[in-house]
Amino acid sequence: MNVNKIDENIYEISPSTLMARVEGTIKKFQMKVPVHIYANDYILEKIKKDRTLDQISNVACLDGVQKHVIALSDAHQGYGFCIGGVAGTDANEGMISPGGVGYDINCGVRLLRTNLFLEDIKQELPSLLNRIFKNIPSGLGSKGKLDITYSDLDEVLDTGLNWALKHDYAVEQDLKHCEENGFLKDGNSELISEKAKKRAINQLGSLGSGNHFLEIQKVDEIYNKQIAEKLGIIEKDQITTMVHTGSRALGHQVCSDSLRNIEKAMRKYNIEVPDRELACVPANTKEAMNYLSQMACAANFGFCNRQLITHWLRESFQQQYNKSIDDIDFHLIYGVCHNILKIEEHEVDGKKMRLNIHRKGATRAFPPGHTEIPQDYKNIGQPVLIPGTMGSASYLCVGKLKAMDLSFGSTAHGSGRVMSRSKATKKYWGSKVKEDLSNKGILVKAASMKVIAEEAPGAYKDIDQVVQVSHDLDIIEKLVRLVPVGVVKG
Repeated sequence: MNVNKIDENIYEISPSTLMARVEGTIKKFQMKVPVHIYANDYILEKIKKDRTLDQISNVACLDGVQKHVIALSDAHQGYGFCIGGVAGTDANEGMISPGGVGYDINCGVRLLRTNLFLEDIKQELPSLLNRIFKNIPSGLGSKGKLDITYSDLDEVLDTGLNWALKHDYAVEQDLKHCEENGFLKDGNSELISEKAKKRAINQLGSLGSGNHFLEIQKVDEIYNKQIAEKLGIIEKDQITTMVHTGSRALGHQVCSDSLRNIEKAMRKYNIEVPDRELACVPANTKEAMNYLSQMACAANFGFCNRQLITHWLRESFQQQYNKSIDDIDFHLIYGVCHNILKIEEHEVDGKKMRLNIHRKGATRAFPPGHTEIPQDYKNIGQPVLIPGTMGSASYLCVGKLKAMDLSFGSTAHGSGRVMSRSKATKKYWGSKVKEDLSNKGILVKAASMKVIAEEAPGAYKDIDQVVQVSHDLDIIEKLVRLVPVGVVKG
């Protein structure tokens, strides 16, 4: 596969004919648009080690795909689309693919500020982490501590953060500072299977496992003090918290259910794709409409899940310091989605088009003035959150105008793996990783040593380089570098 450098940090795979085996027969598929890879030399070398470039090239074969498909600087092999992949298809007739969203629908991250500093929490950090670990269920198969009915669950699926606000788990500002105000309006809980609801009913308000986390962080560097202050970040060593989780088993089941339905529909519509994991249907079909509604339900669950965790995180700090939320200034800066499909307007060949923007392991990065940005952030751009590993930095950034042309208003969502979880557990011992992190001043509380090994910092790309690529491309601007001091893993 020919990968050509066309500009600084931009590589391209030109449209070509791909060969793929479909139901036992070798067939030809034509890439309809080029692939753009946003990387430096270090990152491109990492990306080339798995099937990332094959997967994103396959995406370029989908009917209705527009402009170019993108592998961002955190890209690595996934299901169907690579993780760190972005593609836009014609919103009227172009393909919609669940593989372009993934199983953890609306996995996302949110950042909260405080007016506490490292000196305020250093002595109490072990106690605070224990309190958080006790208050917020985490780990594989973890259950939330809410006793909700199926009627409650349906309302969560249909209304997202509005349910949390109604039940006093959120304040108005939480909705204003969340992507889509924490609510996708197309959700229809009647379309969610009984199996999916059974898997979801006990998980609302739980962290889960894998790469999901809660972090207590300190401000390490401030690159743009003027904009950072507008977001409540004032000085180095200021304490922030970050929440990263998604739609748990509900999202997984919704994706599984949708893939089965769409794979059947492909035969009806005579659709063939170079990879069965790219199962898709045209946007104007009943199956596509149903998927968008089901995805919206899972996204609404994800929004609400992070909000409940935020509520109990706030309670943990209140209990620890005997102060109110306002006294601590424990307020949401912003919350973003990672795995989502949105219908948005973008410019293609000089014309405005409505597109199905698939963001798989990618986050929105809209520039100043965009209609989707909260009013108080209009003149600075959308806050963008790019978390690292439990042993590295995370970044608070803002979207820039160039993102609209280069990446459909998108950027990287994290470090991006360079090693599978199974390889990580063979290479790293959880207890040793925990000890090494402690020696760096990072306390880790986890449900198991296996998870710590799976999520060892060495299993990921260098977050500083991942973010720098997007910053140098002017997709985003770096504002603040945050480093962990305390981590809760599932």
